[in-house]
Amino acid sequence: MKKFLLPALFVVATLGAAPVATAQKNNSTKMAANAPGYKLQPQLSTLGWEGKAVTHGHNGTMQFADGELLVKGNAIVGGNVVVDMKTMKATDIKDAESHTKFVGHMSADDFFGVATYPTSTFKIVSVTPLKGDASGNNATIAGDMTIKGVTQRITFPAKAGVKNGVASASGTVTIDRTKFGLKYGSKSFFESIGDKAINDDFTLSFNVIAKNS
Repeated sequence: MKKFLLPALFVVATLGAAPVATAQKNNSTKMAANAPGYKLQPQLSTLGWEGKAVTHGHNGTMQFADGELLVKGNAIVGGNVVVDMKTMKATDIKDAESHTKFVGHMSADDFFGVATYPTSTFKIVSVTPLKGDASGNNATIAGDMTIKGVTQRITFPAKAGVKNGVASASGTVTIDRTKFGLKYGSKSFFESIGDKAINDDFTLSFNVIAKNS
């Protein structure tokens, strides 16, 4: 079991049918408080995860359960998403028995404690314009991520914009799992585990699509 790797919440997602992202023009808390909410579309949005250990790695998918993006003009100024932790899959593990064992371990208290914490959330607190990013990102998003009941502020670049009644945000972020109390297999806390160590960092990637209902 110790060789099983902590997944992230979100593999790199493509924009797919998402609208072309446009630069954010205003990120004030006051604007977000009065901004209309565009309802997240779980069937159009994508969510993946990827994590690594000393000797191996895994990746997979999860699903959004709910959420909204707050919009002013052609800019996303706030919002929140809810992730259903019970939908975790490891797409790289093809054997059914191995997959069940892996997901079971990730869902147990060693990791995400899904029975007690069936959802994880992310709430946007600011969206700041970003220029000159080599990856084409046009905004820096800051927000509060809650995993297993622990909330941490994270910041990452993203592509974000609104077009024809559709808001989209996509990006990739690296997160230190130990800041959320997920210390299992971490060499930062268990120095003697050698090549059984699981990396503290995991990669989150997402593509959120929301529509004006």
